[in-house]
Parts: sequence; C-alpha cells; structure tokens
Amino acid sequence: MASNGSTDFQPVPYNLTIAQRNLPHWQIGGATYFVTFRTAGIELKSKARQIVLDACLFFDPGRYTLWTAVVMPDHAHLLLQPAENEDGKWHSLSSILHSIKSFTANKINKHLERSGHVWQVESFDRIIRNDNDFFEKWNYIRNNPLKKELAQSPCEWIGFYECTGKMPMLPRTKM
Repeated sequence: MASNGSTDFQPVPYNLTIAQRNLPHWQIGGATYFVTFRTAGIELKSKARQIVLDACLFFDPGRYTLWTAVVMPDHAHLLLQPAENEDGKWHSLSSILHSIKSFTANKINKHLERSGHVWQVESFDRIIRNDNDFFEKWNYIRNNPLKKELAQSPCEWIGFYECTGKMPMLPRTKM
C-alpha cells in the first residue's frame, strides 16, 4: 500500500489491444516494447544482418523510435516505441514487424539467391513496464553478441545499433 493509503492500482488503459496466435501480444498506445523475432532455420551472415538492421532503422523516426537493436545470426532483438499516427492511435507492433520481416525476407532471399521463409511467423514482444525494465532490456540487447562470444564490444558487431543523444519518455503508469 502506498503512503497515502492507495494501492496504486491502475485500471487497464482504454487503448489496450490483445491479439494471440501461439503467443499473446498486448499493445498499449505509447508503450515501449522489447521484441524478439527468429529466423526460420537460416543463418544471417554480416550482409544479411546489415540488411535487417538498415530495415529496422528505416522508419526511425516516423513509425517508431528505435532505442536499440541487435541482429544476431539466428534472431533479432529490438527495443522500440511505436509512434502516434493520429490523435490517440499508434502504429501497431504487428504492422511494424510485418514491414521489417517482409522487406528483409525478400531482400535476403534475393541476396542469397534463394526462396522460402527467412523468419518464423511468430515473434515475442513484451511491454516495458518501468525504467529498470527498459535499461535491463537495453543492456541485454547490447551484450548479446558478447555473451555469445561473437564480438569483443557491441559496437564492433555488424548488426548492432543504439540511439545516442535522446532519452526515452517512459510512461509513468504502473502495470
């Protein structure tokens, strides 16, 4: 209980949407998300990783703010905040991921002179709940190539990005 006697309970925001395939996907307008999507069994070499990273950066800013991202040989992690596209409505996470995955699949297949799926259909997404959660995910993304012993520093990894010069405005509501 808070010092003022309140439980600090916050009602579900009016703009919550829930979708589900195999995994649940909760979206709240203005929220920041940690997203992971995996390849469909192919390995992304440096050129393919750069294609994915460039696609992730294409709509930043515009459709979303990309705080940090890493493209690994078999998956990608993003920390992003969809932008408001009209008063009270935000770009959907599903449309953002569809754009990235569709464009990169076509471009990677052309580069590799192959056809077929590049990405698994489903992705994992999680709403960032507070500053600690945000920086924990940021550091997780930053250290992913190091943890896998693929690079000595994040900046030397082809497929790594982190924004500089701007700090996120995270919602102050509790979930």
